[in-house]
Amino acid sequence: MSTVLKVEHRVGVKAPAEQLWERLADFAYWSHWNPHEAEVEGVLGFGAPLVLTERLPGHPERRASVRLGDWTPHAQLIWHERRGWQFRATRYFEIEELVPGSCILANGLIVGGLRGEFWFDRHRRGLREAYAGIGENLRRLVEG
Repeated sequence: MSTVLKVEHRVGVKAPAEQLWERLADFAYWSHWNPHEAEVEGVLGFGAPLVLTERLPGHPERRASVRLGDWTPHAQLIWHERRGWQFRATRYFEIEELVPGSCILANGLIVGGLRGEFWFDRHRRGLREAYAGIGENLRRLVEG
C-alpha cells in the first residue's frame, strides 16, 4: 500500500472569500497571477475537464489535462489527474473565511501511488516554493 504525500502553503488574506473566489473561478485570468498553472481552458463544473499549461520548477513545461473533482463557491476548488501508472495527483485551493473580510487561503498538492512518491521526494522543495508563490501572488492581487 502506498503513502499519500502532501505539500501545502497557507497565507492570511485581508479580503472577503468572494473576492478570492472571483479570481479562482476566472480561469482565463489565471495567467496574470499564477505563473505555474497558466493558460487554463475549461468551465467550472463537477467532473468538467480542464486543460492547463504547467510550469513547475525543475520540470519541462507540459500541457496537462485534468478533471475538476469538486468545487464550492467561496470555499474550494479541486482537480484530479492520473499521471500514469501508480501516480495520482490532486491539486486544491481552499478558502476559509475567519471573519468577514479576512481569510486563510491554502493551496497545495496531494500525491499518491508509488511512482508519485518517488516524483514527490525529488521535487518537494520546488513544489513548496511554487505553491508559496501562487498563494502570495493571489493574496497581493486581491488585497491590492
